[in-house]
Amino acid sequence: MAEQFDPTARDGIDFDGRLDDIERRIATLESDALPAGLTDPDPGSAERWEAAQVWAHMAEFIGYWHQQLGSVIGEFAGDPVPFGRIKTDPGRIAAIDLGRQEPVQDLIRRTRDALAGFRRDMGAFGTAEWNAIGVHETRGEMDVEGIVERFIVAHLEEHLDQLEALAASAR
Repeated sequence: MAEQFDPTARDGIDFDGRLDDIERRIATLESDALPAGLTDPDPGSAERWEAAQVWAHMAEFIGYWHQQLGSVIGEFAGDPVPFGRIKTDPGRIAAIDLGRQEPVQDLIRRTRDALAGFRRDMGAFGTAEWNAIGVHETRGEMDVEGIVERFIVAHLEEHLDQLEALAASAR
């Protein structure tokens, strides 16, 4: 069992509050019809998606990054542990393409389930877990806190922003 971690020892990031907000935003979007149109391009790329693609990506990436965190934490022994993928990863692209064909309610359920599993495990992280270090191909060395921030929490917020913008333009 991991030693108890003092959440105030993190870099001031309120993951629990932000994840609560993410869950509220998902619930709000869940009640809306799937909007038409395409998202604005991601910064630094021309990638634009339909709402179903965004939901497919969220349903897939939480579990992916959760697993990557487990690898970093489990394998860390002082040297940074390689982790992650980049936008051109074939598995990422295939998951988005296949997922967009699924009913959106299934994608939302998968997103919620993955988020609940991640939150459960994150709540058990101790100091050693939060301080494990991974190394990403393009972002370099990151501790678990940085990985959670960039690849799960901020990533979800960005995609929810996209879905909310699509919904607003459909009104």
